[in-house]
Amino acid sequence: MSEARRKMRLGDLMVQQGLISQDQLRIALMEQDQNNIPLGRQLVRLGFVTEAMVRDLVAHTIGQESVDLNTVIADAEALKMVPEDFARRNHLLPISFNEISQTLIVGMADMFNVVALDQLRAMLGGQILVHPMLASEAQLEESMDQFYGYELSVDGILREIETGEIDYSSLQTAAGDEYTQPVVRLVGALLMDAVKRGASDIHFEPEYAFLRVRYRIDGVLQQIRSLHKSYWPGIAVRLKVVSGMDIAETRAPQDGRLGITVGGRSIDFRVASHPTIHGENIVLRVLDREKSIIPLERMGLRPEVLELLKVMMSRPEGILLVTGPTGSGKTTTLYSLLSYVNTESVNIMTLEDPVEYPVTLMRQTSVSEANKIDFGNGIRSIMRQDPDIILVGEMRDHETCEMAFRAAMTGHQVFSTLHTNSALGTFPRLSDIGISADIMAGNIIGIIAQRLVRTLCQYCKEAYDPSTEERRILGLKPSETTKIYRNVGCKRCGYSGYKGRIALMEILRINSKLDSLVARRAHMDELREIAITQGFVTLADDGIRRVIEGYTSIEEIGRVVDLTSKLS
Repeated sequence: MSEARRKMRLGDLMVQQGLISQDQLRIALMEQDQNNIPLGRQLVRLGFVTEAMVRDLVAHTIGQESVDLNTVIADAEALKMVPEDFARRNHLLPISFNEISQTLIVGMADMFNVVALDQLRAMLGGQILVHPMLASEAQLEESMDQFYGYELSVDGILREIETGEIDYSSLQTAAGDEYTQPVVRLVGALLMDAVKRGASDIHFEPEYAFLRVRYRIDGVLQQIRSLHKSYWPGIAVRLKVVSGMDIAETRAPQDGRLGITVGGRSIDFRVASHPTIHGENIVLRVLDREKSIIPLERMGLRPEVLELLKVMMSRPEGILLVTGPTGSGKTTTLYSLLSYVNTESVNIMTLEDPVEYPVTLMRQTSVSEANKIDFGNGIRSIMRQDPDIILVGEMRDHETCEMAFRAAMTGHQVFSTLHTNSALGTFPRLSDIGISADIMAGNIIGIIAQRLVRTLCQYCKEAYDPSTEERRILGLKPSETTKIYRNVGCKRCGYSGYKGRIALMEILRINSKLDSLVARRAHMDELREIAITQGFVTLADDGIRRVIEGYTSIEEIGRVVDLTSKLS
């Protein structure tokens, strides 16, 4: 059977299963002729299907099991049995080893690679059974980096710059075999390192005598390296060249964008420079679409919260607001909500500043002076494009708010963000912007206020009995006994004690009773009292639940939410 026919069969099977249309298959095959990417990956790249859909369909077709490597923690003993170079060369990852049955389970991208399987069995001495499971190629690359560790040889590149001696190990990490300038490889190594550590931002901060490099990981800045100031001019020029900025302009702020491929997937960076007394400060925002657009069911929300969000989104017109400070995950939540309703029967149009994550089907527009579009006239234009749902990136002034409410009043669903400290704080904020209470009443579907908190590392978190003060914060009775957890730190979490983040949410669903209170400009205390009787859970209470459930610590909740009211 030829490779071309196997690809056609996969495409025809996906059409037959209703996963893609004949038109989508035709587009994917035309794209494939140009770039020679396997059909499954091409369909994923075009946004027609997900990695999981391709993996599971192929596994079912060939009668094999599949594995989602995002949910797997590879066994250290299994990893020791297979050298890293062999695993990378043959695109396979040892997952676990069963001593009783003497079976090694491996994830593979190509289940038909019998040569690799035979070599692996021979390497293991012929006494161990090898059980292959189908895994996606992008997940394999990422998991190998995660579990085997990776050497980007930043030190080797720095040594080469200082001494002039070529560091051949760092050349192997560069794209292609040809020699590239060490500064080029240094910038690439730092960007790849940041992505693999899960950083959301990279800070290059020049001081008087040195350059500080910091990553924001799980919402907290961590210093990664300090380099001599002589490295900074070359690094700055390289960053500005690849992000399309003017290298001659050093006294005015600039914005740019660049992209690299890490672990088989494309990562974009939004780049911003800012002049300081010691030179230009450059910050890169990591835009990892795969990690930032999360299906609603995978956001780690409690079942009742998930159900409440779905009920709110089922309302055909009105405004749904997500509030919180910068970096609280508002955009991620909005995209997750929109992805839930993003089907071919719905026209979703967005105005963003700028568009961070391109999404199939959505009509996305960047607000900018170059495009001659601002939020106000952008909404006017979108209203003539027959939209069902409109996303307004941020409601920041009277014109934008007025146009958004006008869209909601004329039968559209509008999603947007607003900077307030709480869900109930939305009403005085909108009033301050210039929206009357009569217009607010009846046109707001609901308000989500959120914060992101770090989750405790599952490998090293430590249980303990809460102190008297902590018991008061948690609302525990004297007779209640419970254990809560604190951070310790280990190699897996970078010795911080935390790994990953979850969202704390307070969701205010607006009903007729709350609408009438808003219309008569009721005091915040009255609104809060009625909301709580209807099941409203505050950010502090949601945080306390997460502490009792063992997801995070009181210290971490106190970092982002005011807990002092619990002590009064």
